[in-house]
Amino acid sequence: MELLLFNGPMQTTAAAQKVGTGTSIKTMQQVKLFLQARIKEFVCSFDGYTAATPLQVELIETGSIASTVTAYAAADITLLDAEALLFVANGGSITSSFVSVGTSASGYTSTAEGTETAVRNLAGPWLLPPTGPLIEQFPLGDEPLLQAGNICRVRVTAPAGVNMTCSLKLAF
Repeated sequence: MELLLFNGPMQTTAAAQKVGTGTSIKTMQQVKLFLQARIKEFVCSFDGYTAATPLQVELIETGSIASTVTAYAAADITLLDAEALLFVANGGSITSSFVSVGTSASGYTSTAEGTETAVRNLAGPWLLPPTGPLIEQFPLGDEPLLQAGNICRVRVTAPAGVNMTCSLKLAF
C-alpha cells in the first residue's frame, strides 16, 4: 500500500499551498504511523528566484517528540495504488489504521518545535539553494524505515525566508 503526503492540505479549488520557512528551524511536515513503513521518495522545492545562502533540510525520526502542527485530514492523504484505494473503498480508514493524525501526530506547518533529546537521521541533511528542488528516491532495499509510533519530520533551517513545498511517499 502506498500513500503520498504533502506539507499542506489537499489542493482542490486552489493550487497546492506553499509554506513559509521563516529564518529559524521549522518542521514543515510531520508523520506518525501506527505501523512500520518505508520512505520511497522525498521531494522538496522552494520559490526563491535568486541564488543565495543555502537552506538546510533534514529528514529525521525523533522518537516520540513531536512539533505542534496543523493536523492532516483524511482527504489530505493521497492513496496511490490499488491496494490503498480498495482498502478505503471496502470501508477501511487510513487515519485509524495507518496514519495517526492530530496536532502532535501527523500534519504540516509547525507552530512550535518539540525539544528533541535523540534524533535518527533518515537522509540528509542537505544544503539546498532557494532556487532548486531535491528529489530523493530510495532504491529498493535502501529505503529508510519509519518505526511505528515514532515521529518522522522534515525540518528546514533557512537563512532568509522563502516558501517551501515537500512530500513523502510511503509504502506499507
